[in-house]
Amino acid sequence: MSREMSAAEEVEVVRAILRYLEENTGAKDTLEGIAQWWLLREWSKRKIVEVEGAVSLLLSKDLIVETRRDGVQPYYRINHEKREEIARILKDESPIL
Repeated sequence: MSREMSAAEEVEVVRAILRYLEENTGAKDTLEGIAQWWLLREWSKRKIVEVEGAVSLLLSKDLIVETRRDGVQPYYRINHEKREEIARILKDESPIL
């Protein structure tokens, strides 16, 4: 089953391809390569920024816990003391902000 893209989604893909080509002027690839290597890489970079913001918000609300160790990137886990609050948020009964 194929899903047609909205005009906004199509514009986003077009811009992503052009951004990639602008930064990598010698690039050439197949449709599969463009999707896998060009677009996913760019979207992954953008998602990291979005995830960083979301993690900061969750940390500020004590919904997750950060663990830091020397030589290892920080990692995150659920704050078990906030499980009821998290359940309410997931049921749209409680705002995150």
